[in-house]
Amino acid sequence: MVEAGRHSRRAKARRSTRVWPILLSLALIAAAVAGGLALHRSSQRADGAADGVASTANVDLAARSAAVDVVLKRRAQAVLAGSEKDFVADVDPANTRLVASQKTLFTNLRQFGFAKLAYQQLAQQYDDRIVRKDGPSTYLVAVAMTYQIRGIDLVPVRAMLGYTFTQRSNGAWMLVSDSDLDKRLPRGSHQEAWDTGPVLVKRAPRVLVVVEKGQDALAAKLVTMSASAVQAVTKSWPGGWKGSGVVIALDDKIVRGADYTQPMNAEDAIAMATWVYRTLPGEVTGAGERADSYVVINPNNRTKVDARTLAHEFTHVATAPYGPYAPRWLVEGAATYVEFLPMAGQTKLAISQYRQDVRTKHLAKAKSLPVDATFFEQADSSYPLSWLALDYLFTRYGGTEVGTLYREMASMGSTQKERDRIMLEHLGMTETGLFAALKAAAAA
Repeated sequence: MVEAGRHSRRAKARRSTRVWPILLSLALIAAAVAGGLALHRSSQRADGAADGVASTANVDLAARSAAVDVVLKRRAQAVLAGSEKDFVADVDPANTRLVASQKTLFTNLRQFGFAKLAYQQLAQQYDDRIVRKDGPSTYLVAVAMTYQIRGIDLVPVRAMLGYTFTQRSNGAWMLVSDSDLDKRLPRGSHQEAWDTGPVLVKRAPRVLVVVEKGQDALAAKLVTMSASAVQAVTKSWPGGWKGSGVVIALDDKIVRGADYTQPMNAEDAIAMATWVYRTLPGEVTGAGERADSYVVINPNNRTKVDARTLAHEFTHVATAPYGPYAPRWLVEGAATYVEFLPMAGQTKLAISQYRQDVRTKHLAKAKSLPVDATFFEQADSSYPLSWLALDYLFTRYGGTEVGTLYREMASMGSTQKERDRIMLEHLGMTETGLFAALKAAAAA
């Protein structure tokens, strides 16, 4: 869900390092199965029951599925209708901590303004320890959350979480946990902004900002910067961009797979663009179909965020639906190119001087374009060289050709052979030829 790496160093004195971590594919531990996704299972007998635990053979599976579907539908409709009572109606009342967290979840969800919301059962999971704790009727199930935030998501998107249910004496099914499966789910699952503590959501046209409850001033600042960045990317990205900028700036260090507990990320990263999926991995394609990205800001470096930072990230958001295969120099070069363009309210950068500095300091020592395998380890040179490559392409070929090149590389450039073919078709040269052209331009 997240693409890892260091962001470019800006021209002149504005040289803050940023990271855009490797976007997670949300790869599941096991393959897709009919009607859902198979996650890993603990040891069990062939009939699905662990030793010492009642077999599911005595459970009316169809009735259970139907009953849980009713619970899931009631929860989704409760959010849309604004009924906290209905949202927690099926939560174990004896678990006061769970009830309280579910009420916080409800309050958070209501702020996002969903146009659509639904929960769908995927694959049943097994955990002997939890069954022994909650009883033989225990039902652990991976759940897909399908949602569309009004005015933000262009299409419905999907995320994953996991629920644990047990059957009451009256036959009804009761939610007893929403975290038992967290460690088995794909990274980033059940780590949405609404899954944290109380939040505050603020909006502007094509902008949604999430901060901790009570941080109104930060929210207002981020809304203003985000609106400026959205306008800049819409104006500058070839063909325009009709999407929106979602910015999450919470105190939590792990949100949507962006992990700011890792030393490098915690120190250097300012923001990460995290993928949002139209389909989950295994449903249509192995990696899932991307729809968009949400930006997660590092709480350690929150004061370093500006409109240019967000323009860089929103360029990643704009290009996320194209696919995962574009080379890193193209991905980061494009985002840095847009970041450096003139922006309303931002100081104009000395691009001519920066171009010469990159040629002298980095291009002169380089032997090729930055390669994916070492891009982030050599970030100090990778980002400037990538920007230089895109500066050259935009200047020589124009935005329309660069935009088309990016789309095809992202969707079809899964091998070096395919990358070479696409480059030759659009530019008449491969990546090796482009590097040679950069050298020749610097020598002219």
